[in-house]
Amino acid sequence: MRAFITGVAGPALTREERQFLREAEPWGLIVFKRNVSDPQSLRRLIDDFRGIVGCQAPVLVDQEGGRVQRLGPPHWPGYPPGAIYGALYDCDRETGLAAARLGAGLIAADLAALGIDVDCAPIADVPVPGADPIIGDRAYGTTPEKVAAIAGAFAAGLMDGGVLPVLKHIPGHGRATADSHQKLPVVGTDRATLELTDFAAFRTLAGLPLGMTAHVVFSAIDPVAPATTSVTIVQHVIRDSIGFSGLLMSDDVSMAALSGSLAERASSAIAAGCDMILHCNGKMDEMIAVAAAAPQLAGDAARRAAAALAQRKPAAPIEVVGRRAEFFKLMAGVEPAAGSA
Repeated sequence: MRAFITGVAGPALTREERQFLREAEPWGLIVFKRNVSDPQSLRRLIDDFRGIVGCQAPVLVDQEGGRVQRLGPPHWPGYPPGAIYGALYDCDRETGLAAARLGAGLIAADLAALGIDVDCAPIADVPVPGADPIIGDRAYGTTPEKVAAIAGAFAAGLMDGGVLPVLKHIPGHGRATADSHQKLPVVGTDRATLELTDFAAFRTLAGLPLGMTAHVVFSAIDPVAPATTSVTIVQHVIRDSIGFSGLLMSDDVSMAALSGSLAERASSAIAAGCDMILHCNGKMDEMIAVAAAAPQLAGDAARRAAAALAQRKPAAPIEVVGRRAEFFKLMAGVEPAAGSA
């Protein structure tokens, strides 16, 4: 396999995409709303992908809840944003953690039924006043201790349901004053403060199997390169200071925060120490460029990939209908904290 995860254009694979998948051998597939019409066709897409690449390759989706969920009504429930778990936590810590674990377990049941085995969640970003709203109510709270506790419960719920979590956006997107989908955010906060706040939330979760970088410049540490393409950030912050030991994937390299050609972006992320390139938009010319720049999965990256996939376990039994009713009863009337939207 090659060290990249790809998207595709629509709800069924085209002839060109099938040929690409056979030749490029991506490690995984990520699905978006454009790939979803109904559960049956999505399951066929996933089965087709795995049949072409010839293994039980991971299939990913962004299913956080709130603004970021690719599967929704009428075929799947709409789940709450992370800030709702934070509001419950503020009322009663154990209730908030139990709700996060239950909500994630229900999401995992939805995903596992489709053959999706990786969820790009939880986020451990810690927003601050004045930051861009791209994180906003996706965040579980505004302190690293609270964020880490709820994110850990959410990750555990996913794994209970047989789905691997992806910790994001390492080492933190909460202070960004721009949406990295649109432009490159620059954070000027000193490193000592970052270590105590933004980085601290991720440090508690460093043992999770998969993580995703932030396209954010931390100018006190590396004044030029965003975390995704910064050797200093990847090696000295993510791996050493935070202690993250799992497979590290880039955020989507087609996002406007990064500069250069798609091949240059992919190569720079690998050179910085990312194990895996994520490319999402399903545009064939970009997919070809990323695949050409992605190396064969080998060495430490291959070891971390294998260790992550080895943590895929059969789902623990769950009585979905009753637990779903319990969950949404618990959510009724809960409002996120002021300033989290």
